Amino acid sequence: MAPALVWLMAITCGLVVANIYYNQPLLAEIGRTFGLSESNVSLVATITQVGYTLGLLFVVPLGDKRERKGLTLVLLLCAAVCMAGAAFAPTFALLAAASLLIGIFSAVPQLLIPMAASLASDEERGRVVGKVMSGLLIGILLSRTISGYVGAHFGWRTMFWAGASVMVVLTAILARMLPRNQPQFAGSYGSLLKSLGTLTTELPVLRRSALVGACMFAGFSAFWTTLVFFLESDAYGYGSDIAGLFGLIGASGAFAASFAGKSADRKGADYALNLGILLFLSAYLLLGFGGYYLLGLIVGVIILDIGQQMTHISNQARIFTLRPEARSRLNTVYMTACFIGASLGSFLGGIAWDHFHWTGVCGVGLGFVVLAYLANRFYGRAAIGVVA
Repeated sequence: MAPALVWLMAITCGLVVANIYYNQPLLAEIGRTFGLSESNVSLVATITQVGYTLGLLFVVPLGDKRERKGLTLVLLLCAAVCMAGAAFAPTFALLAAASLLIGIFSAVPQLLIPMAASLASDEERGRVVGKVMSGLLIGILLSRTISGYVGAHFGWRTMFWAGASVMVVLTAILARMLPRNQPQFAGSYGSLLKSLGTLTTELPVLRRSALVGACMFAGFSAFWTTLVFFLESDAYGYGSDIAGLFGLIGASGAFAASFAGKSADRKGADYALNLGILLFLSAYLLLGFGGYYLLGLIVGVIILDIGQQMTHISNQARIFTLRPEARSRLNTVYMTACFIGASLGSFLGGIAWDHFHWTGVCGVGLGFVVLAYLANRFYGRAAIGVVA
């Protein structure tokens, strides 16, 4: 693959996935606008992730059936309309509805990542996927920094208007520069969706990766959904702009994506995956005991993001080797599980914050990373020798 194309895909993934995370540093301000409690307004983050999960499940499989460039452009335009709807929303109900649709139409990165994997050679696939994922991960983390600043100085609605404008500009650029990519699946949409169950049943490695990814995303999401509440509490007394800066700190984790991809090419995906789980566990232990100190919180955020990205890239590198002709559907199964986990993590994180504050949030995160370790260590291992 030409380096320019890899960078284009990486930047696109970052800009589009940011739509899902703009709301997290803005939750406190949105809550004040509509007179909602912290636990209720955190549903905006949960609903957006639910929408993304629906997009993964019902839209991303089309990447194995429809021409990917055209599908990507349609989704971007729909995302722009929904972002504008969120910016305009006069009630919380309309904001929630717009957030659901934003999640659905922002599934573009999960079309581009399998597309990059299909265009790359076997020898460079892990590295290419790692670079594209670096863009996505930087988008996830910097979106919080940008939205936190914009929300503090210009209001939360301005951030959604800006996001809508970015989607329109990005559509014009991709229409000119993104190559066409025709998949091979010739069956009906119904048979396409049915094949998701077949792939899940036949591939224990896919099931294990999906379960590990769901647990890791749950622990990751529990932290980032509640961080703004922790930083605005008496422990720190910061505003949304400072909360957003922690996304910039966590962006260092994106550099681990390239390392994880190279490690998967050279040493196998399990090596980087196990290291990522260990780092994630260490981060939550540090956050639980040292999160009330700024240095402990900063170091914990960095280690948490590095651990998360290493496990995620390793999982994707592993599943993309299973059925090359079905990479969009493999990614659908895996990422759907991940965002079900993310939605659950946001929900449980909000409840834990309401009842037990920071200690409860860290307890939720630790519980999920332990489940991830157990799943990776034991689930489906006996069947691997029979069906890979």
